[in-house]
Amino acid sequence: MIGSLNIHSCARLCLIILLALGIPVVSAWAHSQLVKAEPPRRAVLTKPPTQVRLWFNENIEGDYASLVVLDAKKQPISDVKPTLAPDDPKSIVLPLPELTPGKYAVKFRVLSVDGHVVESSYDFSIKGGAQEK
Repeated sequence: MIGSLNIHSCARLCLIILLALGIPVVSAWAHSQLVKAEPPRRAVLTKPPTQVRLWFNENIEGDYASLVVLDAKKQPISDVKPTLAPDDPKSIVLPLPELTPGKYAVKFRVLSVDGHVVESSYDFSIKGGAQEK
């Protein structure tokens, strides 16, 4: 029977054995993930943020990072490119111009050092005046 196992069956068998032995296998198949964002997803802020900062669970290739903030008309609010945070290679930062009240979308695409691409988006809002009803 062992001779007739294909690669997928062997992989499944190895996984079952590792799980049975209690050996953690999650990190072997894990991909880079967003773990924290400032401003956070769906935040309703009372004052405008000065930057967007995203944290991931793996180091990021700064040269391939894309981070843009779009206004309610889906237009970029700045041409500035994100940079790796100087204190954390798992984090990227985008400085922001002065923002007015309204809804904004954060769109990002990063390449982790293990070669996996992470791409997503989320919204946040800034309260102000008659807009917040």
